[in-house]
Amino acid sequence: MRLTKLEHACLIIEIEGRRLVVDPGSFGSPMIDVADVDAVVVTHEHPDHWTPDQLGHLLATNPGMTIYGPAGVASAAADFDVHVVADGETIEVGPFDLAFHGSRHAVIHESIPVIDNVGVLVDGRLFYPGDAFTVPPVAVEILAAPVGAPWLKITEAMDYVTAVGATTVFPTHERTLSDAGLAMHFDRLRSSAESVGGRAVLLAAHESLEI
Repeated sequence: MRLTKLEHACLIIEIEGRRLVVDPGSFGSPMIDVADVDAVVVTHEHPDHWTPDQLGHLLATNPGMTIYGPAGVASAAADFDVHVVADGETIEVGPFDLAFHGSRHAVIHESIPVIDNVGVLVDGRLFYPGDAFTVPPVAVEILAAPVGAPWLKITEAMDYVTAVGATTVFPTHERTLSDAGLAMHFDRLRSSAESVGGRAVLLAAHESLEI
């Protein structure tokens, strides 16, 4: 498995030459140009996790791909054929085994409605929670941990890394932070990962990790 982190929350996972794209949103490259995509997972409806332009472009270059997301994404992206998934569901698409965990976005503020959010576990190894602190019901090898967001306190992010106890942790959702802020927050995540016997790696945009 080859994991490539794009800007902010977007991930590309490759197995046997096929690709899975997760959360192609507005904080990334102008357009995500990638071929051989079997599926796109959109964890929730916020534009930093998907845009019509990004989905449309991916579909134009990968006409056979399938889009998965919770009910809120299907409603927000009504111009696309979104296959609705929910907590506890499993799906096989191409070489990917996908298991979905979680159901709600983290609370931003009491005045803001809480929307649907579903995390995805890829091949039982890599878990990406979207905008939530969902702890999957199975052991996780690699965790994509949110590091900066309007809904996030670093104490909660540290506790999340400790609760999941993954072997390897890397930060996502970093575009809300300055370079100095990211460095500081990453140091906190690293200390939490090491406290439970794991490690943390900081991936720059478009940097890859062989898993």
